Amino acid sequence: MNTFSKTVLLAVVLLGGAYGGSKWLTRQQGEAGQTAVEFNEETIRRGEYAARLSDCFACHTAPSGQPYAGGLAMQTPLGAIYSTNITPDKETGIGSYSYAQFKAALQHGIRADGTPLYPAMPYVSYAIMPDDEIQALYAYFMKGVRPVKQENAASTIPPVLNWRWPMAYWQAWFAPQRDFVADKRHNAQINRGKYLVEGPGHCGACHTPRGVAYQEKALSEDGQHFLSGAVIDGWRAKSLRGNARGLASWKTEELADFFASGRTERSAAFGAMAEVVEHSTRYWKPEDIQAMAAYLKTLPPAPHQEAKLPAKQDTTTAMLRSGKYNSRGALLYAEHCMACHRADGNGVARIFPALNQNSAVYSKHPQSVIQVTLEGGRTPGSRHDSMTFSMPAFKHLSDEDITDLVNFVRNSWSNQAPEVSRKEVTEIRDFVNGKAPNFVPQASAGAHHE
Repeated sequence: MNTFSKTVLLAVVLLGGAYGGSKWLTRQQGEAGQTAVEFNEETIRRGEYAARLSDCFACHTAPSGQPYAGGLAMQTPLGAIYSTNITPDKETGIGSYSYAQFKAALQHGIRADGTPLYPAMPYVSYAIMPDDEIQALYAYFMKGVRPVKQENAASTIPPVLNWRWPMAYWQAWFAPQRDFVADKRHNAQINRGKYLVEGPGHCGACHTPRGVAYQEKALSEDGQHFLSGAVIDGWRAKSLRGNARGLASWKTEELADFFASGRTERSAAFGAMAEVVEHSTRYWKPEDIQAMAAYLKTLPPAPHQEAKLPAKQDTTTAMLRSGKYNSRGALLYAEHCMACHRADGNGVARIFPALNQNSAVYSKHPQSVIQVTLEGGRTPGSRHDSMTFSMPAFKHLSDEDITDLVNFVRNSWSNQAPEVSRKEVTEIRDFVNGKAPNFVPQASAGAHHE
């Protein structure tokens, strides 16, 4: 046997061993005893609320698609991952899942056939949810959700890189079995908020930065990384800590209003957060919304984030009102933005969000401001506000114009933010133009299970 043959044989043996080891790991992670679940009206009702807390609808329902039938394209640097059908259809959904298999998928990221799930599914967060809540979720998805026959779409991640079995090692390292740990410094309300943020609300899945292996750098309050801001689907999920570009300027009551309605007197949800409000937080009980808001306000700034920005005098308003525009950005703002957001940048309360003193606007990282300018957006539907409002897309503007406009908004009035480069705008435009489409076939819906 020559050297090349020996090398190939060794590689095959090592690969086989790694593959076998992954199968052993998934069996260990997926082991769970059978539990008798009660399919009564009360359990199903609790499961429906737990599904709202966990925001299952937003990810597992594509725009214009059937509820919970999957097909939402989640963009990653390697390609798109499509959310799966979690209706109780026995052929294409999860209708044949036992409770043990459902629990393994939800809390350990292991499919019924033993295949590891990508961490786009926030099983790392759901791991701390108690058994009674998981049982209620199972009852709801099996008996309270309409079955839809819709095949799942394959990811667009290229071959080899789309192998799932290596995920078993990722799960063993970064998705430990764990329980919720209350903070003894806080009362019951704040600890309820802590549980909602860390568990079903899975806020860290979007707002906590990821490491080189795509793992969340912290799963609970660590004083540094947890909820300090990250990029997800091209959007900048802002810091939820008490820094100047995070939640320092927000009052607890404003946060609660935002979660309930998607807007405040000065702000409005957009992008992925609009989906979270529309499909999840607006359905939460007021006491749960208050608990989450109260907990978030306990988080101090991370060491690498500014606690306070220096005062800045507003010279922008007078300049815009005079009609003597001092830059290309000012002219573009007057032409495209001022009718809604006003010369003073303060918008119209609960209708057009303020751009002045809006921490989403002057975030250190500009991805969200650039993307919403290019794509536009809309406020979420809410029972608290009778009308929704849309922002038009400005894709027709050149990269140079978008750069000038965004820099003007981020550094006018009281705002202070790093300058945006034309290259950054070009990159976001390329990302937006290259997004994989959602998967929404003509699906046939069945009847409710009885």
